[in-house]
Amino acid sequence: MSFISVFDVMGPNMIGPSSSHTAGAARIAFLAQKMITPPLKKVEFTLYGSFARTYKGHGTDRALLGGIMGFSTDDMRIRNSFDIATDREIDFSFTPNEMETDVHPNTVDIHMVNEQGQEMTVRGESLGGGKVRIVEINHVKVDFTGEYSAIIVIHQDTPGVVAYITRCLSERNINIAFMRLFRESKGTTAYTIVESDGHLPEDIVESIHQNPNIHDVMVVQM
Repeated sequence: MSFISVFDVMGPNMIGPSSSHTAGAARIAFLAQKMITPPLKKVEFTLYGSFARTYKGHGTDRALLGGIMGFSTDDMRIRNSFDIATDREIDFSFTPNEMETDVHPNTVDIHMVNEQGQEMTVRGESLGGGKVRIVEINHVKVDFTGEYSAIIVIHQDTPGVVAYITRCLSERNINIAFMRLFRESKGTTAYTIVESDGHLPEDIVESIHQNPNIHDVMVVQM
C-alpha cells in the first residue's frame, strides 16, 4: 500500500501560487541559510529546468530570497523580499541555466557568502507539495530532506571520526533517526549528516568540534 502525505492532498501553508515553485523554493533556501554563519552578505541563485523558465511568473525568485532570509513558506514578507533584502544590504542575483538538462526539473544552486567571507554552495530540488531535497553541499553529493533536525559535520575522511561523532551524540542522549556519510573521494573531505527526531542542543557544535579532523559543524533545527 503506497503512502500519501497530507501535503499531497492539501498542500502546504504558503505564500504564492505553486507548492513546487514557491513553497519548495522557499524551503530549499531556508535550509541553505541554516548551513552558514549569519549574516549573509551575498547570495547567487542559479536556476535549472522549469525554475529557470518560470521563476519570475511563479514568484520563485521572491520565495528563494525570502527563504534565504529565514522566512517560512507562509511568511507574508516573502511578497516584499526584494525590498527587505535590499534594506539588509544583501547582494543577490538570479541566473537561469537552461543549458544543463541532466538535473531535476525544479533545481536551484545557492551560492552564499557571509560577512566573514565564508562561502558555501547548496543544491536543492523541489519535489512538489512543499517537499524538498538537498542533494549537494559544496559540490559533494548528499541527500537529506530537512524534515528532521540535523547535524551536518564537515570533516577529513579519517578512521575514527564517525565513531567520535556518534559518541558525542550518545553522551547527550540524542536519538539518531538517520545517519549518512558522503565524501568527495577516499581520504579527502567528507560530510556526515545525522538526522534526529528531537531538538538538538546548540552546544553539541562545540562538543563535536573538538576533534582536530573536523572542519565545521552545522545544526539545522526543525
